[in-house]
Amino acid sequence: MSWTRALKHTVRTGMTIERASLEPLVALRATVGLALVIGAGLALLGPGAAASSAFGAFMAAIAAFQPSWRPRPVLALASGLTLAVSTFVGYLVGASNTALFLALLAVWTFLTGLVWAAGATAGIIASGNVAIMLVTVTLPTSVAQAAGHAAMIAAGGVVQALLIVVFPVRRWGAHRDALADALAAEADYARRLRQDPAAPFDPQPLMKARDAAAVTVRQARRRPAELHGARGLAERVRPVLAALADPAVGAPAEGPARDRVRELLAAAAEVLDAAARAIRRGAPVRLPAPALAVLKAPDLGDVLTGPPLRAARRLAALLDGVLETAEPGSGRTADPAASMLRPTLRSLVPVVLRDVRGELHPGSTILRHAVRLTAATSAGYLIGQALPFGHGYWAPMACVMAMRPDFTQTYARAVARFGGTLAGVTAATAIVRLAQPGMYLSGLLAVVSAGLMYVLMRTGYAVAQAFVSAYVVFLLGMGGLRWDQTVPDRVALTLVGGLLAMLAYAVYPAWESPRLRGRLADWLAAAGRYAAAVLGQYADPAGARPAEVRAALLAARDARIAWQEALERAAGEPVRHRGPSGEAADGAGDALAALGRGAMLLEAHVPDRAQAPVPGAAALAEALRTQTEAGAKAVRERRVPEWEDVRTLLTSWDAPESGVLRGAADQLLESLEAFSEALRP
Repeated sequence: MSWTRALKHTVRTGMTIERASLEPLVALRATVGLALVIGAGLALLGPGAAASSAFGAFMAAIAAFQPSWRPRPVLALASGLTLAVSTFVGYLVGASNTALFLALLAVWTFLTGLVWAAGATAGIIASGNVAIMLVTVTLPTSVAQAAGHAAMIAAGGVVQALLIVVFPVRRWGAHRDALADALAAEADYARRLRQDPAAPFDPQPLMKARDAAAVTVRQARRRPAELHGARGLAERVRPVLAALADPAVGAPAEGPARDRVRELLAAAAEVLDAAARAIRRGAPVRLPAPALAVLKAPDLGDVLTGPPLRAARRLAALLDGVLETAEPGSGRTADPAASMLRPTLRSLVPVVLRDVRGELHPGSTILRHAVRLTAATSAGYLIGQALPFGHGYWAPMACVMAMRPDFTQTYARAVARFGGTLAGVTAATAIVRLAQPGMYLSGLLAVVSAGLMYVLMRTGYAVAQAFVSAYVVFLLGMGGLRWDQTVPDRVALTLVGGLLAMLAYAVYPAWESPRLRGRLADWLAAAGRYAAAVLGQYADPAGARPAEVRAALLAARDARIAWQEALERAAGEPVRHRGPSGEAADGAGDALAALGRGAMLLEAHVPDRAQAPVPGAAALAEALRTQTEAGAKAVRERRVPEWEDVRTLLTSWDAPESGVLRGAADQLLESLEAFSEALRP
């Protein structure tokens, strides 16, 4: 993509207003918290302290809106307390020497860039702390006042956290939605399998549900029973659905057995949808009687035989478990010891430090982001101080809030920030000039602006930025600053900061396009390890290690999602595409998805521990593992992988009596050959 097209794309992306599900009650709670903090600050301590506490409450509420599975009060407290520390340290350094403050800003922004290694939520909170610190360090005039302002900022975060605890809105709602979305995705998959036995399935809803299932010890004790256990059953349902539908290992493509399979798949979809609705609403399961009758039909064995019959019976048993688990008040109790436990914030520190250390190498995207962020923010601060405007902190603030580790987000946010700022300050200026608000009315207008931002923040960054800009104008006006002392400066310096952010990425980029072959190779190797782990179960049923298969499956899913995200980021980059062509990428991705599907079909028919080992399974597993690793190396070196060892083994392999293994193994080889064909020039 050329630079012209890329810039047009980022402008459209940044200024897009999306239809999004709103959370008015959550926004109202955050707005009430902000109003309480501003009102108490104005009544008891004056406009300066009120502004500080307002910034703390404002950022704490934004932190609680971030997509994280941690308890919302913890996010609000973490934001308020870290912002208080940043403000106090920043004032101590900045009050004595501008050069020292610039050095502190550089260190702070560099660490903020590295924190993105811990995830987007941590990076957003850290970026917000740096941005607000640039404002709040200018409010106090003494060390004692700086300590007071820091205390007020922390108090703002505490107020928001307390409101979340005292007035919960749809407690466990995000966790319910994640699990319900996973079940609904499987219901849709079952319906599509009726018409297309090889229908693809995107594992992202299952991965999201897994992330949501990792809880703290305190959460594990309080988690509703219907959220405990259903995800594991859902994971086991998917391969059974695929095995039942696939003609190679399930029912024939046509005939009475195929008609029966279609009925079973339709009934399974209704059961999964009913369970999803019940979990999402916390209501009893309402299951149509015909769907249950199909799954419990007594003539099941008269139509289906062999592997399809076993798969149908297993599906019925799994769906019974899903229904039992999804029923509120089913008597199940959450066991913290059996839960996937999420580390506390204190125990998370060494994990974050390890992740950060892992990014300290020249090719790291996170390290490049940290360097860009430091350079652009420091330059913005110096330019803001040198220009004949007041409030020079708005240039570095725009830098730190616009910059992200990838190109499209950075440029889109820079454009959206300027457009939103221009709209917000224009509207706020008109209101100020017409109404001439005093201290309390300015505070009220600031609260209203923040409330509208909370409600609409998911519709787009430009919309949110418009209300943030109005909020800042009214908040500073609360302290006596006239509109003409803030508005022109903010617009001009926001433009400077956005341009610096865009220039920094152009000068020191971290393009995704050259990494695409590596991402594809990672997925190939991970998919090969998963298939080999499943075949290992056939080679040694008595020593089966399901945990090893599960770990390989999750690694393959992670690699697939990383490839898909990288492909999406690369599509908007203004560089010559040095990865596989679009057609080759699509074909290779489809082939690897089919490889994973073939391994999943094998997993659905893993033998019992009492059965004898399948001859040749161990050799085939080893050949798959070594050849996919060699194939991954070939992809990185721009060569086409070869699969001669796997082909030779399958040619001489004596298929077991059921034919299930043979059919699934042949699909593995077909997928590998399709992968090579997609990459062949």
